[in-house]
Order: sequence, then C-alpha cells, then structure tokens
Amino acid sequence: MPDSNKDVLQQANAAVRTGDNEGFLACCTDDVVWSTVGGETLVGKEAVRAWMAEEYVQPPEFTVNTLIAEGDLVAAQGEIISYDDGGRPIRNAYCDVWRLREGKLAELKAYVVPLVK
Repeated sequence: MPDSNKDVLQQANAAVRTGDNEGFLACCTDDVVWSTVGGETLVGKEAVRAWMAEEYVQPPEFTVNTLIAEGDLVAAQGEIISYDDGGRPIRNAYCDVWRLREGKLAELKAYVVPLVK
C-alpha cells in the first residue's frame, strides 16, 4: 500500500508542475485540509482551488529529494521555486507530510523554509 500512496502523491505533483490544478484536486478528498505550519489552513477543495488560482498563476518548480511512505502517510522533502506577483522567483526548502484516505490526499502539513539567496 505505501507504494500506491507514493504514486498518488507523484501523480498530484506532476499535475501541479504542469499547471493542472484540477488534475491535482482530483487526487484530493472533497474535505482536504491544507495546513502550512506557521501559516494558513485551507479546508475543502474550493479553498485549495482558490488558493492555487492565486498563488500558482505560474506553476511552481520543485524537486523531491526524498519520498517516504509509512501507513497512510507520505512525506516529500525537497526544494520549491514559486513566483511573486512580479514574476520573481522565491526559493524555499519544504517538507510536505500528507495523510491519505481511501487512496486520496486528505490532509497536508507543509513545512516551508526560505532559502538564503
């Protein structure tokens, strides 16, 4: 089962990379909870959809360095580059810890740390 959970996250990540927000959301439960530690918490697909439409106007670029699955959890650690309103890159290290339910992404705790230029 852990391999299939990894596959779900890899499919979701592939959609994000190409700007396919709906493809990403298809991998999520309707009541998905997206929490950024020290930041906001989004509840439900509509909230995540609205956030992605605003924050991922230009799809982020990211590299997954480590992917670990245990039970219903999948953790991805790596680096991500997103873009501000002016199109300037913002580099961060991240660790996303996802809980899956019935083969879909149900809960995220995202740890995001700015990288020094």
